[in-house]
Amino acid sequence: MNSGEAAWTAVRSERDSFIRQRRRLQDRMADQITRFSGSMAFVYLHVVWFAAWIVINVTGWRFDPFPFGLLTLIVSLEAIFLSTFVMISQNRESARSDLRADIDFETNALSEAWLEALGDKLGVDVAAVHAAAKQRVRQANAEADQQASADSQSS
Repeated sequence: MNSGEAAWTAVRSERDSFIRQRRRLQDRMADQITRFSGSMAFVYLHVVWFAAWIVINVTGWRFDPFPFGLLTLIVSLEAIFLSTFVMISQNRESARSDLRADIDFETNALSEAWLEALGDKLGVDVAAVHAAAKQRVRQANAEADQQASADSQSS
């Protein structure tokens, strides 16, 4: 197995490992809850729930009279749990993002190695190419800094 195959095997192994980890029931549940709590259906459900709670307790049964202490307690507990589910999902998304960044880095490093090898075989001066690339990066960064400066002054 050559180094290219080894790199892709490592990437595939990391991806498979992440997919197996993703299959955990509590992670899937946290993702589903987070997905639902970020939807308009969640908002509509709460509008109906709060309206019904208030109407029932102002006009009829009055199991939780104004200032609705039980409702406040329930909503506070819901907020605690929802924030936990959101944080779990964010941590998992962060792990996915880190894995993607690692794969991108490995792919870029492999591409750079291949391009340098091809350039060397073709007789291209690799040092000159690197110097030209560094100059272009510096120029692009300087232009971006100027644009950011101009944008901040016009704001």
